[in-house]
Amino acid sequence: MSTRTDSGDHDPVIESRDQLIAAFSKGEKSKDRWRIGTEHEKFVYNRRDHHAPSYEEKGGIHTLLIGLTRYGWNPVFEGENIIALSGADGTISLEPAGQLELSGAPLENLHQTCAETGRHLEQVKYVGDMLGLGFLGLGMWPDKTRADLPIMPKGRYEIMLRHMPRVGSMGLDMMLRTCTIQTNLDYGSEADMAQKFRVSLALQPLATALFANSPFTEGKPNGFLSYRSHIWSDTDPKRTGMLPFVFEDGFGYERYADYALDVPMYFVYRDGQYIDASGHSFRDFLDGKLAVLPGEKPTEKDWEDHLSTAFPEVRMKSFLEMRGADGGPWNRICALPALWVGLLYDQGALDAAWDVVKDWPMEERQILRDSVPKLGLDAPIGGGRKLRDIAGQVVDIARSGLASRARLNGAGDNETGYLSFLDEVVASGKTNAERLLERYHGEWQGDLSRVYGEESF
Repeated sequence: MSTRTDSGDHDPVIESRDQLIAAFSKGEKSKDRWRIGTEHEKFVYNRRDHHAPSYEEKGGIHTLLIGLTRYGWNPVFEGENIIALSGADGTISLEPAGQLELSGAPLENLHQTCAETGRHLEQVKYVGDMLGLGFLGLGMWPDKTRADLPIMPKGRYEIMLRHMPRVGSMGLDMMLRTCTIQTNLDYGSEADMAQKFRVSLALQPLATALFANSPFTEGKPNGFLSYRSHIWSDTDPKRTGMLPFVFEDGFGYERYADYALDVPMYFVYRDGQYIDASGHSFRDFLDGKLAVLPGEKPTEKDWEDHLSTAFPEVRMKSFLEMRGADGGPWNRICALPALWVGLLYDQGALDAAWDVVKDWPMEERQILRDSVPKLGLDAPIGGGRKLRDIAGQVVDIARSGLASRARLNGAGDNETGYLSFLDEVVASGKTNAERLLERYHGEWQGDLSRVYGEESF
């Protein structure tokens, strides 16, 4: 989740709805300025007994953050607590229970993205070795209850932890027990945004299936391949889901702004403090009628904050954010941006991907989204077909898009090699979740502690 800091700059006050819409049009970039932002989260655990370390304990999360400053990372404070690090490779931040996230810098190609990820993992592994900490690449804690997990000292999390149980049964699981990989991509115009949004939203369940990696809960199989994805089905219906309006005629910035206005607020950030505005209306805020800040109008940063509290399968800020994949080991981190860059950053590939999904009725899109957490590649897509029937075709379209980009590394290789993990999934027909279940029932003989040895970075 986002880490808020005070920039010290003047933050313009929003006087009209047009300014909200303008936040999206300001994100438009010419194709030569399109960048790739990759985010990934991982679970931190103590190697001695696999417990999730608290912020305060000796050798815990605070110590880990301090240790990483040896690599030039700059501390970001909330009050007296270091809650993030900033540097040339982006931001390292904390999820609510201490999951460690790298929000990478906006980069030109996947070679840079993978190098960035590699640098980060080398750094955290070095510091982790000194502290006796390990890093687990899964979509959900395989063996921890909510009560087993610490809470990080971030103001927005206090508000969300209070609010989540009011609106869904699994919001706390989302916050405390999950990890994801995400990709942030640019658009060139409103029409380009709309096409990319539609393609990526329609195919987000395929990403969920291909990257499914959360089949265990509290020490045993949970009946799902991506339980992380299932959790979103009862987190908060007013800020999650498949957004049917995206596929309607006329979809654009204005329609998404109206959707975001209808998402209830969580907080307002003032003078280094989070003010609880959970459940209140941003429309009231726009009119100067927000109960917790009477007479005050929002600023552009308030709108930016608010956009970060909507959690649909694809999210728009001043870029598009792909949100469907479970966390996983290193090669999967590079594979996710490879899939989406290949599909969305070449017009021929984008058109071909739209041809695959454009005729799907909205009802079938929703059925697919609802069934994919449990069924993975066997989820239905209508006409008696399953996701696995199009998986190879979509990965091949992504490959063609990456080949067309022709972004080469020093050895003369293009970006298509980063799809190799997905090629393996498509060829075998098995997700990592299914492979983990086979090992659990087979060679592990039900000993889930083996997952720490085999799925850690």
